[in-house]
Amino acid sequence: MRPLAGRDSLAGFYAILRHSRTFPMTTDEELSKLEDNLRRLKIDYDIYFNGGAKKPPTDSQWRVETLLKKLQDSTNMNFAQRFRYTSLTQRYALFSDLWRQRLKTREEGPRRTVAAARAERKTPAPFRVDWRDPASEPEKVEQLFAAFVEAKRQCGENTDHLGSEAFKRFVQQKTEQLKRDFRCEQVEYVVEVNEGQVKLKAKGI
Repeated sequence: MRPLAGRDSLAGFYAILRHSRTFPMTTDEELSKLEDNLRRLKIDYDIYFNGGAKKPPTDSQWRVETLLKKLQDSTNMNFAQRFRYTSLTQRYALFSDLWRQRLKTREEGPRRTVAAARAERKTPAPFRVDWRDPASEPEKVEQLFAAFVEAKRQCGENTDHLGSEAFKRFVQQKTEQLKRDFRCEQVEYVVEVNEGQVKLKAKGI
């Protein structure tokens, strides 16, 4: 067989060196290895949760986390490599949270049902506040907003879109409207939870 020459020979030479681990892995190779390890870890967890293994794949998970930490400390990534690393990190975080929940459910056993978990969850007590003009009593507005956000959090609702300034404008407009409609001097606001849903109610008093 005729030996390889030129560029083909050089490429083959470097391939042999990398295979023998004479050279350290490049960042792209480490990212590919991380992706392969993460894929394998997901398969191992699926096998475990389906009863095919007695113990969770802690060794495989350690390898993934070690490589994640190594790449996190790397300072020579370009934009594309950093984007790829971030995507893999987010994927691992989602998988890790799911596995943690399934492990917790597995440890607690079948007796703990969804109904039992809901029964244990305490319903927040209604929060009430009233005012003549919310602009003159900003502390009360802040208390109402905090109670509203906390109730939503306890019910598992997303609160990232809620803003205090928009809330202040809303209660200001709502207060003026109710005072006109009901010809009253004060307005009462109530934050309450009903069947897992947060309600903000207002009425003239």
